[in-house]
Formats: sequence, structure tokens, C-alpha cells
Amino acid sequence: MKPLQSSFLTSASGKEGWPDTDLPEVVVVGRSNVGKSSFINALTNKKKLAYVGSTPGKTQLLNFFDIDNRWILVDVPGYGYAKLSQAQIRKLGTMMDEYFNERQQIACVVSLVDARHAPSEDDKDMLDYFKQTGRRVIIGATKIDKVPKTKRLAALRTISKDLQIPLKNVFPISSVEKSGFDEILEAVYKLLPDASAEASVKSEKKAKPAGK
Repeated sequence: MKPLQSSFLTSASGKEGWPDTDLPEVVVVGRSNVGKSSFINALTNKKKLAYVGSTPGKTQLLNFFDIDNRWILVDVPGYGYAKLSQAQIRKLGTMMDEYFNERQQIACVVSLVDARHAPSEDDKDMLDYFKQTGRRVIIGATKIDKVPKTKRLAALRTISKDLQIPLKNVFPISSVEKSGFDEILEAVYKLLPDASAEASVKSEKKAKPAGK
């Protein structure tokens, strides 16, 4: 994969702050300590595109990043770990529901889970939510470098089984080893709205006789 051209667009707490664009959006979700910011920085090959804090759960806004002027990556607040007040939790829940229910151009969700452990109940609840709302989901198994190589396939199979997601849609990734990001990007590109059109054009070019 060629390097991505990426830049921060805006942060939003509600629909009035969403960027005014028709570009498809790829949403990154996961527990607050799963490594979302590290994933985004490694994916885009920018060390400080997304904030990496020492305390999980600091992100409490929707953060939008332009990727290649072609699609938008959306970083949403983590779940299941941060020590928030009930008022903060309700506010985040309202913000998330509004976005996922009303944002029309969401192309897919990249759901990050920790490869070292079986998916949590929070992970399962999130996947159920996306399935119920018809969202297409790709799983990124983070921190795979911390799993012994002889046990990695078994870890991926556990994630696939527990989340009821085909194994082919579960991608082992490591920000430390810089591995798995080309594969997950390829899976994302296949789900972007213009993917089938591009494939059709490429097919036609191959089939068209030279000089015609």
C-alpha cells in the first residue's frame, strides 16, 4: 500500500459539528485501553495524528481525519474502561447513538479487540449493536505481538467464534511490529462505495483490446 495522506479535520460533540462532506466514513471503535490512537497513528504512518494518552478514556468527542481526500476516518470514544460520571456516560451514549443512527455515509466499522484476551461483554454488545443496525464490520486484533506466534491462530479463532464474525474478517495487527495494516486497509477499500466501480473499470481496461 502507498503511504496515506492524512490530516485532522475536526472534533464534534453533536451533528452540528460533523464535517459537511459526502465522503464515506470508516469508524474505529474499541475499548478505551485497546490501542485505538496507536492503531490510527500506525495506519496513517503519523506518530501524532491521534492523541496517545497515558490514561485510557480521554477521548470524549468524535474526531474526524481526512484520508487521501477520498474517505474520512472517525475516532469515537472508547468504551468499558474509563471512569466517567453517570452524566458523562449518558452524554457519550447520546452522541454515539445520534452519529450511528443519523450519519448516512458510514461505510464500515473497524472494531478493535485485544488479541491477548477473549472478547469482553462490552465487545460483544458493540458487535451486536452494529449487526442490528446493518453496519459492516472488520475486526482488528490489536497487540498481536504480545501473543506467542504458536498461539496467534487460536487467539484469532476465539475472537471469530465469540463475536460470530468470519475468521477472514479478523485481522491480526501490531503497532509495534507494524504488521497487519496493509491487510486491514485492503479490506476497508473493498467496502468503500466506489470499490465496485473501480473494480469494474479495471476489468474493462484489461478486457479492452489494445488500440480500441
